[in-house]
Amino acid sequence: MLAGMSLPLPIDCDVHPVLPGLPALMPYLDDMWREQVVRRGIDELYSISYPSNAPITTRADWKGADGRTATTPELLAAQGMDPFGTGTAILHCLYGVQLPFSEDMGAVFTRALNDWIVAEWLDRDPRLRASIVVPVQSVALAVAEIERLASDKRFVSVLLLVMGEIPLGRRQHWPIYEAAERHGLSLAIHAGSSYRNPPSPLGWTSYYTEEYVNQANAFQSQLTSLICEGVFSKFSTLKVVLLESGFTWLPGYLWRLEKFWKGVRMEVPWVDRPPGEIVRDRVRLSLQPIDAPPDADDMLRLMDHMKSDELLVFSTDYPHWQFDGQDALPTCFSPELVRKITVDNPLNAFPRLKELRESVP
Repeated sequence: MLAGMSLPLPIDCDVHPVLPGLPALMPYLDDMWREQVVRRGIDELYSISYPSNAPITTRADWKGADGRTATTPELLAAQGMDPFGTGTAILHCLYGVQLPFSEDMGAVFTRALNDWIVAEWLDRDPRLRASIVVPVQSVALAVAEIERLASDKRFVSVLLLVMGEIPLGRRQHWPIYEAAERHGLSLAIHAGSSYRNPPSPLGWTSYYTEEYVNQANAFQSQLTSLICEGVFSKFSTLKVVLLESGFTWLPGYLWRLEKFWKGVRMEVPWVDRPPGEIVRDRVRLSLQPIDAPPDADDMLRLMDHMKSDELLVFSTDYPHWQFDGQDALPTCFSPELVRKITVDNPLNAFPRLKELRESVP
């Protein structure tokens, strides 16, 4: 993809390891919970973002005999890193540990999932980094999981889903952000839902297409919540990365938000500068899947409307492939912009990649 370009190796900010199934977590559960799984007949915690059997979820030539891929570091490297020239990949595991209503069950499965990521992925390929998956069922238990893993510098962010029980800006979540900021971890918000609320403000939808389109609305709502509730004012160094969010909605959204902020800013005095400035300073968005028109002039015009070349970070969204061949980057991007998106912006978005920053020319 970047052949012939004299650039540092790209940093892929959104790659998904696939858990082969609940049995893979059994070695990471204690005896009591292994017995619980058997006695309660828990056979699986299903994916929260993609229908696992949908043909278009994974590129056909990447699928194994069982229809899955990205189940080992070797597969991920061969399919999702080497063809793109990727030097570092950040793993965001989307297995459904956020789905159980039980706080204890959510925390136990989350802990096992993170331990699986360490043993089966991070320990087996030094090019890999990861998000800490947290049990959102309990803020206290989420903070405890951050504290448990924060000393492992291979974890560079805390993973939250864009659709949960309450808006992410609410103060109930602030202990999570305090722990993340204190340890230099970014906040990674990924498309997906714990299905506590309908995926649409109008209620429950009928089709997956409706839910997927509504993910962009969820990202807008959460970004508004984080800004207006004062998260960026309270946590002055916290970086937020929106993953699989799309980005073509951003210019119009910011215009509307700034318009109404000017009119009613007296109710949110802690938002002491235009929301667009806050977003361009503290928020980054992943490149794939690109929701822009294919025309090069339109893409470049969109980049002008975003008013910054620092907002986008490179991603392939592997193995949720939604582009042709290896063309994860639009060909109309200049070498300077490619450098920004693939290296400089990711290093800014994830401060824990410090050791990589020190090696970049």
